[in-house]
Amino acid sequence: MDENFQNEQFTGVIKFTPPLYKQRYQFIKDLVGKYKPKKVADLGCADCTLLWMLKFCSCIEVLAGLDICASVMKEKMHRLSPLPGDYLQPTERSLTVTLHHGSVAHKDACMLGFDLVTCIELLEHLEQSELKKFPEVVFGFMSPSIVVISTPNSEFNPLLPEVTLFRHSDHKFEWNRTQFQSWALETARRYDYSVEFTGVGQPPKGMENVGFCTQIGVFVRKYPKASESAQSDKPTEAAYKTVFKAVYPSLKDEKYLQNAVVSEVIFTAQIIKQRLLDCLMSEHEEYNDHPTESKSKFQPSMNCFLEDLGKLVVEKGMEPFVDGNVVYLPLTTIFSFPKVNQLCGTFEKLHKLIAGKVMLSSDGSAVMLTTEHENEEN
Repeated sequence: MDENFQNEQFTGVIKFTPPLYKQRYQFIKDLVGKYKPKKVADLGCADCTLLWMLKFCSCIEVLAGLDICASVMKEKMHRLSPLPGDYLQPTERSLTVTLHHGSVAHKDACMLGFDLVTCIELLEHLEQSELKKFPEVVFGFMSPSIVVISTPNSEFNPLLPEVTLFRHSDHKFEWNRTQFQSWALETARRYDYSVEFTGVGQPPKGMENVGFCTQIGVFVRKYPKASESAQSDKPTEAAYKTVFKAVYPSLKDEKYLQNAVVSEVIFTAQIIKQRLLDCLMSEHEEYNDHPTESKSKFQPSMNCFLEDLGKLVVEKGMEPFVDGNVVYLPLTTIFSFPKVNQLCGTFEKLHKLIAGKVMLSSDGSAVMLTTEHENEEN
């Protein structure tokens, strides 16, 4: 028995494990992992489940969905909004998610420039007039690098006892493998794409001749599309209505980057301050226990302090020090910490991002923190 297929022989009930829709979505995720597209559009996105899964793919920076039924999109589109954690810890990549209400039979410039376009179980829902326009809109006008189309394989239907004519009441047709491949090959030829056929939903052993339950065509554009051609085809009026848009916080946005740097600098400075004060306190207690021993008031503490923080090298004359109730922490030391260094890239950028946000010494070379605990949040 195939591991992706369970056949209860006596009842004739077929159950796919994992469910067939998950296998289709996993196929797309694997394809994204292989080709690393930055811009992905899902035509016929319905409840946005595929878009929700794809938003976690780190290579994707733009996600767009299109569906003829706005109410279905609106029911679940909240899942595509940023979460509080996205604002607390912005990622380095930018991500914009947009949903459009409209038909795949119409052209709209908002769908230009995508690397990957997916059409999962969409074709069979189209009227003949829409199906006729579909190739020109997707392959001719949108012209993405890759198009993935999945559709039911009607040859598998006799194995599904609950199916009489079509698998869904809204299906206008269902193709067998020859019909789908004939349409796909002609479309690929006309618009300069290559196409490979595969599928998901393995048939039972001994019935491999019926093919996959869901047949899939993966189209890859042979040649780059000329920019002037795309421009000349660009419609003058929008055919789609935008029903949702979310822009995720990103460290590419200087506002979020500044917040992240300031938080990391303060966090790092407070750690350094506490380690320094702990070492000074330890030295003070040891000195009181052995008052006759000669020792430096500061240098042993610095040795202890630096070793504890990972053996950072501090330039001579730039050591952290305490003056009254203020601790001075050199920016060069803070910049040496990997997270701060990674966020800023250069010392000059660090100084620019924290200016006016963090208390600095008069010459701007050190962060100033009070030794008073109640002020640490500042």
